[in-house]
Amino acid sequence: MLSCARAARPRAQSHSSSHKHGEDEEEIFFEIPEFSLMAEVLLDEAAPIAKRMRTAFLLKQVGDAASIEVLAKGLRSPSVLLAHECGYVLGQLQNKIAIPLLSEVLRDASVNPIVRHECAEALGAIGDAAAEPILREFSTDAAEEVSETCLIALEKLAWNAANPGVRYASKYASVDPAPRTDEQSDTVEVLQQRLMDQSKTHFERYRAMFALRDRDSAEAVLALATGFADKSAVFRHEVAYVMGQMAHPAAVESLKVALANEQEHAMVRHEAAEALGAIAQDDLTPYLKQYQQQDKDKIVRESCDVALDIADYWTSDEISSAVNPVQQ
Repeated sequence: MLSCARAARPRAQSHSSSHKHGEDEEEIFFEIPEFSLMAEVLLDEAAPIAKRMRTAFLLKQVGDAASIEVLAKGLRSPSVLLAHECGYVLGQLQNKIAIPLLSEVLRDASVNPIVRHECAEALGAIGDAAAEPILREFSTDAAEEVSETCLIALEKLAWNAANPGVRYASKYASVDPAPRTDEQSDTVEVLQQRLMDQSKTHFERYRAMFALRDRDSAEAVLALATGFADKSAVFRHEVAYVMGQMAHPAAVESLKVALANEQEHAMVRHEAAEALGAIAQDDLTPYLKQYQQQDKDKIVRESCDVALDIADYWTSDEISSAVNPVQQ
């Protein structure tokens, strides 16, 4: 039997305009396939990557212990993109039973650092103090993607402890690595200065980043774009990620520069590709297709697959065909 789930999506609009949020959102309903089918699709290495990524989203909507178990198996996929997405989803579910599953992968130095980074970030998203020892242990990991993320997650746990009962609500319904700063008197210029203040920790700078994201303006996008000059790939990848959440056309040029730079870290380029898919302008389809077909990094090629699928999702009247993993 198929069950129903719902998610928010922007109202239909032209490809050239940005997706709206808040008052302009509408809820869509779609059917979730049998659990056994979703598990099969997620773990099928021969299945199209976009189909598997949609399935991870559907498992997030279910969010029970069985879904967590399957997503944890996905952490071991040879597809770095799929494995890292499973880590992200496990963090978003905020269920403590995922802590040992994520910790096991974080400990495994043979796993791609992008996946281990996502596991560390997920432990911070779950927000339970039980994760502090392992985050502290790997806060000095040889892989900067891992050590930097562990430090951010540790500050998130400390913030949670210092602010008991405070529920931080993201405008984008995501569990963020840091709560945005809520000083409404802060100008975009002030937030941009905090964003790029090298004397502050990543966590503190992330707070400015998410505040800029939630301003949802072209001015805020351009301020965020200055973050692509940062020396940290983790920081740059987060800039691309929040631009994908905003889906604002003002981000297109800086995202295209990040994707086109073959010297850029793959974790940044892959987020840039998916962000361009979220923006979903007509002229971005052939641009993404060239990277889908020719890029040297598998995670970038697969991300372009997903980006094209995302673009089709946001612009399709047949939403069920875009999210139902039964269909190609």
